Amino acid sequence: MDIKQIQELIKFVSRSGVNEVAIEQENFKITIKTNQEPVYVNAALPQALAPQPVAPVAAPVAQAAAAPAPSTPAEDNSKYITIKSPMIGTFYRSASPDKPSFVNVGDEIGVGKVICIVEAMKLFNEIESEVSGRIVKVLVDNASPIEYDQPLFLVEPI
Repeated sequence: MDIKQIQELIKFVSRSGVNEVAIEQENFKITIKTNQEPVYVNAALPQALAPQPVAPVAAPVAQAAAAPAPSTPAEDNSKYITIKSPMIGTFYRSASPDKPSFVNVGDEIGVGKVICIVEAMKLFNEIESEVSGRIVKVLVDNASPIEYDQPLFLVEPI
């Protein structure tokens, strides 16, 4: 199993909501575990449980009310390309604390340039750019946990 297959497996696990996947082959064994709460879907809720879904519905409404305020900057960012995380893990801007960042605001990048590292299950995965352009903004702090498909960088196409 190569690194791309492992990354795809991690993506699958993160999207599917399963808590653990184990694969064992002749000379290879991998177990992927998440700390996410399992998602249960039940179409017929008992009447005693019916009021509980009302509270979570109210929270997204509050978030939706807050969403229009940042929509103005989002319109300004429409000309930029967003580089998103291909996996769940920990985001690192450099190979080690004493090394310089792979990219900084204002740097020009090309397709295939390493832009960051995502640590997932003790594996350090170099993330390469799939676009060419200039880094406009780094959206994640160094050594922060990140989610699958989370925006990492804004890039101005060249």
